[in-house]
Amino acid sequence: MRGTYASISVVSTATNYIMEQDNVMTRTYRTYIKPRESGQLELRFWHSNSVDSTWDVGSVAKGSMPGGAWRIEAAYAADGGIGRDGQVVPGTSVQVMFDGNPGKTVAPGETFWSDPLQIELPKGHDLAFTWTITTLSSGKTVPYNTEGLLVTAYEAEGNKADDEFGAAFVPAASRLVMPAFAGYARSVKQRMIFLGDSITQGVRTAKDGYQYWVSRIADGLGQDYSVWNIGSGWARAYDASADGPWLAKAAEGDIVAIALGVNDIDIGARSSRELLDDLSAIVKRLKQRGDGTKARIILFTVPPFNFMGDREAVWRTVNEAIRTRPPEGVDAVFDIADILSCPAPEEHRIEPKYMSSSDDPHPNGQAGAVIADAFLKWFEAQPKS
Repeated sequence: MRGTYASISVVSTATNYIMEQDNVMTRTYRTYIKPRESGQLELRFWHSNSVDSTWDVGSVAKGSMPGGAWRIEAAYAADGGIGRDGQVVPGTSVQVMFDGNPGKTVAPGETFWSDPLQIELPKGHDLAFTWTITTLSSGKTVPYNTEGLLVTAYEAEGNKADDEFGAAFVPAASRLVMPAFAGYARSVKQRMIFLGDSITQGVRTAKDGYQYWVSRIADGLGQDYSVWNIGSGWARAYDASADGPWLAKAAEGDIVAIALGVNDIDIGARSSRELLDDLSAIVKRLKQRGDGTKARIILFTVPPFNFMGDREAVWRTVNEAIRTRPPEGVDAVFDIADILSCPAPEEHRIEPKYMSSSDDPHPNGQAGAVIADAFLKWFEAQPKS
């Protein structure tokens, strides 16, 4: 994200899981994403070989866990067309190079950029990214995201990166394997990063629908704002407060919107004091990082998630603190809970019309539209200095 590259996608590529197998393997991954702009583009990809946030109770993947050693055999960007059927438009594949080489060996925890490449994407067509990865050992190797695919992705055994017709590809089984950042050369007003959990990621909204609120906010802001979504399923504030690879991504923003707390209260079983301390640590560290400029921090209240008992009490205490005495360094508070909550005294419950299903309080696409509309109006009224 550094320099002249803006995020070309609102799809979150944060990692919350890691491949683990008994034997080495070679596999190809192809993903279709809707680009924020079309036409003649200069692309560049950046990657971080680490797990960003903890999955479930952390038995497999924990925040800041380094990936293993693996190798990129080949990678391509292509015009993905409109079919999302495993194919790319013939003749449009452009090989991604790494320091002038078509492949790269990736070390545990390494971060790296690809070389720039030129590609033309017609309006309405997807960007298809394909790469073949070989693991270099058994055990834990390649970090990826596993919390509900929001885009169409395919896999194939072996080195099929240059296969434009995709005959060997099969739909990915809840496994998004993408570079951490896909950028295109563009001058922007500001770089906005959304740091959150599955609610920020957009989990449970329609695949390829781009109905979640970060996507709709990006549409409303337009291409003069770079929007990088690093929402991650099961993520919690203490993952970010550890000051690892995930927070390093957030520190790239001119504006950082923090929407965390649901999983801290739920599976993390954190007290209100612990959660507020973690949020304070995130804000403090973001203010201390960067190239000498301080990011503007927007802290969201914790969305309602139908908590009960002690968890409801923590939710209420934390949100009262965020609204009335937010952590030092917070520049503005956006009250997402007020938008989604049932009327008092049921504020801890999400309005049923905003639930993704009758028993799942993840916000749906309708909620995404309401949140985005409120945020854009609120953001426009904020001081811009």
